[in-house]
Amino acid sequence: MLKLTPAERSSLRAEAHALSPVVIISEDGLKPSVLKEIDNSLNSHGLIKVRVFGDDREARVTIYDTICEQLNAAPIQQIGKLLVIYRPKKDAPKERSETRGKGMREVTIVKPSPSGTKRPSVTKVMVKGNERVTQGGSIKRAKPRQTSPKKSSLGR
Repeated sequence: MLKLTPAERSSLRAEAHALSPVVIISEDGLKPSVLKEIDNSLNSHGLIKVRVFGDDREARVTIYDTICEQLNAAPIQQIGKLLVIYRPKKDAPKERSETRGKGMREVTIVKPSPSGTKRPSVTKVMVKGNERVTQGGSIKRAKPRQTSPKKSSLGR
């Protein structure tokens, strides 16, 4: 079971206040499929609320302890039938392939009216990674950086 300091537990309780229950355990109790769903929710969210149906308080406490022990999570708070559980999210590093460039982005182009007395025209355009917007508002493809023949012959 994961151990937390009282200050960490207090901040997590405050953070969990706005959350709604992600997993609901029926009166049948804790099943392997429910435990797997709680594990998936902890992996994606880190801090979750679980609602337990059933009137037996001791059964809810044992469910709470079982979840925390089997999933290596920290018990944060139990209020009635709501259980708050925390486990740090596993950071999976996202790798970008080196062959790909920047993705598309949305650019707002504002052009003044020709007469100067009317409102400017505003258009939103999707621009590719190798394109740029010029001062006049037109879209141009970016040119590859020029290399100097002198520098390339020196081996830099």
